[in-house]
Amino acid sequence: MRPLSEIKGVSPALRSQLEKLGIHSVEALLLHLPLRYLDETRITAIRDLRLGEQTQIEGVVVHNEVSYKPRKMLNVRVQDDTGVLNLRFLHFYPSQVSAMQPGQRLRVFGEVRPGFFGYEMVHPTQRKVSDDTPVSQALTPVYPTTAGLSQSAIRKAVNLVLQDQHLGETLPGWAYASLLMPDFASSVRLLHQPSPDIALSTLEDHSHPAWQRLAYDELLAQQLSMRQHYARRKQSRAPAIPASKTLVAGLLKTLPFALTAAQQKVVAEISHDLALPHPMQRLLQGDVGSGKTIVACVAALQLIEQGWQVAMMAPTEILAEQHFKKLAAWLQPLGITVAWLTGSQNKKEREQSLSLIASGEAMLAVGTHALFQDDVQFKRLGLSIVDEQHRFGVGQRLALRKKGTLAQEMPGKGTPGSIEPHQLMMSATPIPRTLSMSYYADLDVSVIDELPPGRTPVATRLIADDRREEILQRVHDACAQGQQAYWVCPLIEESEALQLQTANDTYAYMQQAFPKLKVGLVHGRMKTPEKQAIMQAFSANKIHLLVATTVIEVGVDVPNASLMVIEHAERMGLSQLHQLRGRVGRGAAKSTCILLYSKQQCSQIGRQRLKVIYESTDGFEIAQADLHIRGPGELLGTRQSGVPMLKIADLERDAHLLQLAKITADQLLQRDPAAVSAHLQRWLSQAEEWVKV
Repeated sequence: MRPLSEIKGVSPALRSQLEKLGIHSVEALLLHLPLRYLDETRITAIRDLRLGEQTQIEGVVVHNEVSYKPRKMLNVRVQDDTGVLNLRFLHFYPSQVSAMQPGQRLRVFGEVRPGFFGYEMVHPTQRKVSDDTPVSQALTPVYPTTAGLSQSAIRKAVNLVLQDQHLGETLPGWAYASLLMPDFASSVRLLHQPSPDIALSTLEDHSHPAWQRLAYDELLAQQLSMRQHYARRKQSRAPAIPASKTLVAGLLKTLPFALTAAQQKVVAEISHDLALPHPMQRLLQGDVGSGKTIVACVAALQLIEQGWQVAMMAPTEILAEQHFKKLAAWLQPLGITVAWLTGSQNKKEREQSLSLIASGEAMLAVGTHALFQDDVQFKRLGLSIVDEQHRFGVGQRLALRKKGTLAQEMPGKGTPGSIEPHQLMMSATPIPRTLSMSYYADLDVSVIDELPPGRTPVATRLIADDRREEILQRVHDACAQGQQAYWVCPLIEESEALQLQTANDTYAYMQQAFPKLKVGLVHGRMKTPEKQAIMQAFSANKIHLLVATTVIEVGVDVPNASLMVIEHAERMGLSQLHQLRGRVGRGAAKSTCILLYSKQQCSQIGRQRLKVIYESTDGFEIAQADLHIRGPGELLGTRQSGVPMLKIADLERDAHLLQLAKITADQLLQRDPAAVSAHLQRWLSQAEEWVKV
């Protein structure tokens, strides 16, 4: 990587400002590409201006006045041979007032709008010119920037770098042989300085071959980095665990159900990985209610049978406790001690759990973030299981895995090495294929693609909130017939800004409306013992109607609950709606999820989400729609993942390039490791960021 200090003309002050944007090298500045472009290559006569167009005019200032009513503003009038145009500035400096004095010739660029005195531009860009100032020969780039760093300063730095002679190819020609694309140098130069004859639309929608070339290069860098990490992991060491001979068979005999074909397939994939002498890093995907927990339990038994401990971490105490109860019920009859560890335990309970884990008496530890705290010591951790893995930060997942790193002598070498635990990550949020191919390219992925028998399909109903009375009657009737219901609200306390129905108010209202029903309330700010008591009462059918926030989104399993009402459904994300809907339909009774929405507050995106969730129950279809609506950043939880987002490529638009990049990456790793290194240096200035756990 070449530092910016090597480029003459880039001052220390400018370098400091560029570093705020994460630009530390020549390569990073080259790839800091424009957001959009201004066409300042032609000057339009004022009489030819059209409303709504962004255009450039040139004229002489004939009027300059600062007015104070109805608010302070600067009004400037510019005249050319064909007419007069008004310029209006609501925020301005004294230097701008003096720069636009009558008689000064200006070149002005902005959007033409209707005004009180004819056409006007509000806050246009403007600069002083003389009669012979040449017009720009290229479209003007507009870059992502930060406070204190002007567009002109970025353009100056980019132009200096473009004159540099280090714009050669990093990869051999055969890597592009099947693609009719321009070379790297001409692509970069064109995107920073496009000529006016290029269709602006192809630059703005990234369909121009120059954009496509750089999108392909970026996807290739991502694939190469992920495949390298995958290969490095295959060289690390982990305990090779043979398939279980007794414990798994013993568990399956006691279960009141048989594993589905999809579960058996996934169990075999995981068992195969665990038998290998390098760390498994597998992502287990399964829609809501597909039976991931039993698959994880079977994997845990393979380790436990060989004397290794297992840790299972969940993001919320409700989910972690449910896992603990379910796993303890399955494993304790087999003589296996399961420890429970969470932040809300009292000192005595916590110390007891810590002792069981440290001594190795507890072969399975279940808990929340508490599992990777400093005082937690495992005797022999061989497998970490992370449920709803996208909810944990990269550092948190790594901290849990480090609990199992053991120093051992390398066989036959007498030199110390380390053995790492296997890792199984689970997610009930299905991952679209393009995301899986790109951001999860370094993982092995298993999918449980069928639901256990006996699960009833959930009917979804979209109902406007002006029919609330009908819904209340339906809830009452269902509970009166012995069923149970959820009423989900998005907020705990009143918000003046959103004016949403709140859990506290709804709880009070339901108690009054249904005096003969037992109504419960659960939300994230309750103390854990109180929350647990409510959930236990609901599970035992001592509460008929549970008013809740989205804290019940994952992990709540009450087969008798057959009705769910989601308040202000238009405000929630698709993944969240799908997860919530999965809380019903877990028993034999016909189940319904009612999405209550506000006609007045439902945005266009809100309508899109409701349409998708109403029309589909397939988690993968919903995830693909979510990717289209939200983009990959929110879907992945970028801040949590440790993976920087793609800046140029778009997974939906460039899916065809991703497929090609995947194939080419494998070929490059085999045929030209030196080129791979050069390409990663250009595209990933901090390549280690791409290594995730």
